[in-house]
Amino acid sequence: MKLQKKEILKALETISVSGEGQNMVESGVVKNILTFGDEVIVDLLLTTPAMHIKKRAEVDVMKAIHEHVYEKAKVKVNIKVEAPQEKKNEIKGKAIPGIKNIVAVASGKGGVGKSTVTANLAVSLAKMGFKVGLLDADIYGPSATIMFDVERERPLSVTVDGKSKMKPVENYGVKILSIGFFTKPNQAVIWRGPMAAKALNQMIFDADWGELDFLLVDLPPGTGDIHLSIMQSLPITGSVIVSTPQNVALADAKKGVAMFRQESINVPIIGIIENMAYFTPEELPENKYYIFGEKGAKNLAEDLEIPFLGELPLVQSIRESGDIGRPAALQENTPIANALEEITKNVVQQTVSRNKDLPPTEAIKITTMAGCSAVKN
Repeated sequence: MKLQKKEILKALETISVSGEGQNMVESGVVKNILTFGDEVIVDLLLTTPAMHIKKRAEVDVMKAIHEHVYEKAKVKVNIKVEAPQEKKNEIKGKAIPGIKNIVAVASGKGGVGKSTVTANLAVSLAKMGFKVGLLDADIYGPSATIMFDVERERPLSVTVDGKSKMKPVENYGVKILSIGFFTKPNQAVIWRGPMAAKALNQMIFDADWGELDFLLVDLPPGTGDIHLSIMQSLPITGSVIVSTPQNVALADAKKGVAMFRQESINVPIIGIIENMAYFTPEELPENKYYIFGEKGAKNLAEDLEIPFLGELPLVQSIRESGDIGRPAALQENTPIANALEEITKNVVQQTVSRNKDLPPTEAIKITTMAGCSAVKN
């Protein structure tokens, strides 16, 4: 009698290997079948070296062929064990078509000026000619609507490829989405983690961001659910840490760095920005008073071997500009605007360095043209 391979495969579909879930054929355990008249050789590949599982698989194969194909078949079973490669518990996000770089701006604690820095970075990038978006992911304390003077605006609904999407509100050349657009000024957002994550995912994936060179994500202070949700949802290019020089802020900034450096997260640190570095009175422009300590964030960057992106002084005009919805980066040829421009250039340069390590299919090149940078595929 000549045995048929398809009959043997059908017989082997009636059995499974412990721990595989699917039948032996579907799970890929059966690697090869050879027939010679009434003889059959079956090659199996198992992922566990346990002797009882190997023996059980051999017996089951012989029994299935004898019962379902030919009871007098001469069956030989070869078993090879190959342990699966250990998979790292990496958090990977889904890319958004058209967005080249996604930069998360974080801080270990609140009150260090993270949102102010994010808003000014966005405006500085737009002034340099980049296409920029800002996602205000600070669900419980959104401020982008105030800083960009768009509190009374609402994202419009547009149809893209047959799907209804939110069109971000735009001002100063920056596309903005924030939970602040959907809540009243005196309304507290009292949401559990899953609800907050759902709202963020809608602003990320149900939005018509269009073509962007940079999407800045203003994260909440600390380390928690929202941070993990963002990193699970998006392939973050890198992160920027904002801190003041004081020890309390630096201690929390270290935790922020540690979060991004965890093996399961592994988001590159683009650098650290020191905010409120010093105070200079208007009447004493040559004097610097280090109210919160001197060069704390710069020293931390050196200790952690992270690029230091620059420092911003404690200046009344920065606060006032944010409060009236006109970021200080909009100014021309002022010390503050120049400092912001220098920091922004450093962010761009560090993004260049970070992207050099990406595979060619994902590489993003940033080149300098006519005194300003431009992002190209």
